[in-house]
Amino acid sequence: MSRLIALTLLLLASAVQANCPDWSETRATRELTTLTQQLRLWDDAYHGRGISLVDDEIYDQSRGRLRAWQACFPGIATDSANPLANSAGSIAHPVAQTGLTKLADTASVRAWIEARNGLWIQPKVDGVAVTLYYRNGRLVQAISRGDGNHGQDWTERARQLPAIPQNLASDDELILQGELYWRLDAHIQMQAGSVGARGKISGAMARQTIDHSTAAQIGLFVWDWPNGPARMQARLEGLAALGFEASTELTQPISDLQQAEHWRDRWYRHPLPFATDGVVLRQGTRPNGTRWQAQPPHWAAAWKYPLRTALAQIQHVQFTIGRSGRITPILQLEPVRLDDRQITRVSLGSVERWRSADIQPGDQVAIKLAGLTIPQLDTVVWRTQQRQNIAAPNPADYHWQSCWQAGAGCEQQFVARLVWLSGKNGLDLPRLGPGTWQTLIEAGALTELLGWLNIDETDLRQIPGIGQTSAEALVSSYRLARARPFATWLRAIGLPPSGDAALEADWETLAARSAAQWQTEPRIGATRANQLHAFFRAPEVVKLRDQLRAAGIAGF
Repeated sequence: MSRLIALTLLLLASAVQANCPDWSETRATRELTTLTQQLRLWDDAYHGRGISLVDDEIYDQSRGRLRAWQACFPGIATDSANPLANSAGSIAHPVAQTGLTKLADTASVRAWIEARNGLWIQPKVDGVAVTLYYRNGRLVQAISRGDGNHGQDWTERARQLPAIPQNLASDDELILQGELYWRLDAHIQMQAGSVGARGKISGAMARQTIDHSTAAQIGLFVWDWPNGPARMQARLEGLAALGFEASTELTQPISDLQQAEHWRDRWYRHPLPFATDGVVLRQGTRPNGTRWQAQPPHWAAAWKYPLRTALAQIQHVQFTIGRSGRITPILQLEPVRLDDRQITRVSLGSVERWRSADIQPGDQVAIKLAGLTIPQLDTVVWRTQQRQNIAAPNPADYHWQSCWQAGAGCEQQFVARLVWLSGKNGLDLPRLGPGTWQTLIEAGALTELLGWLNIDETDLRQIPGIGQTSAEALVSSYRLARARPFATWLRAIGLPPSGDAALEADWETLAARSAAQWQTEPRIGATRANQLHAFFRAPEVVKLRDQLRAAGIAGF
């Protein structure tokens, strides 16, 4: 048994180590210290001043990243950066605010549900928690969540909020726990996200006085009654009788994972009056509030929605060069899950944006999906303490007239020209993609953009990686290319966008046009007219025209 335990511990240690940064102790100390300080800055702003400096999802992931690094480097002394260090306040909660365990995935949700019975589900309102204490039907105290045991006195602020009843039709001592939220009109979480709702509430509650318009925007969702009836159904009926019907209507019974998935999906995709970040699963019968502690209980758990924003670490910065010479920085990421997709790379669009953002390997960035499909950089969350000097390609070396031939520094742009030429926007040739072009170039069989027109089947068979079948297929594609119309060939070799201009003439006719004549064509402005005029006079393009005429291509 001792050997089994030792082996298990070794495997666990190996698994942790496999995901740990390869840092020296000095660098690890600097990185952990920097992240701890960043978290403390966010915490001070949020809990102390009611200002949210970072998206909630990114905050949670950043704190998780700190815990992971602390596990990787247990010998480095860093404090826990307690997020509630400055928010505890001096007012004791009559019943502790417990917090929630976050269930990681569907499997853990299923296991949680199957181990319990008498379950209910609620939307997890994205706001700020509050305890309301009533005596003899009158509100006597409102307390912020704080550290769960103590919070700040929000009583005067609560008296300014129409959503919080000042009097209840009950002479019993009532303790209610709930969420203050920012009212939203037909808010669909999947489409809009949290829209900074939590930050608006925090900012409002940090003020001594709340103006009428702001107060009217604040709602209350009661999610528990710690000293109420033992069973959920009785608690809900009692809350409804007290006037909290909206809260009770959004608390639904469930018996299995399928029902939990139904409500989670419904509340994610359909309108609600507030922002949410998941659902809360609750066991209907739970201990009396006198036994609660300021830690996640066994009888309630959160199942959060898929991330809309993911924290990602930069592994490498690469630069791609397109056929027109445009240089695009590509951030290679440690794989992250975003909306059930694995994201490994994101484009920055331009060298200027990369330089402005100053992104280097090791930096932590926030990634979002544009239009729910395309990953894009949102912001730099924090920077690694060990900066690298990465040199981008010189934009002056790459433009629409560069790299018409293979050569040093032209590997990317030349291939991009070939891919465009054979692709859907060009000649639309089957079996001629990036891999085939790369094979021809690496074999030394292709050094010019139109050099492939002179390669016959016998030559192709001599190239490693191209057998008889492939050679026959490529020759067939070459024949298709020769039959393509003049206008198609012009676009394939790189003619700038020509609006609705007629291109059915021949080369000589189009080359004779002045910039002013091009500008008379539909949807062609001055800039595009000058580009078209220059295209027909560029030496490399004129050389292509001569090759196409020699090859017998119509129109040249």
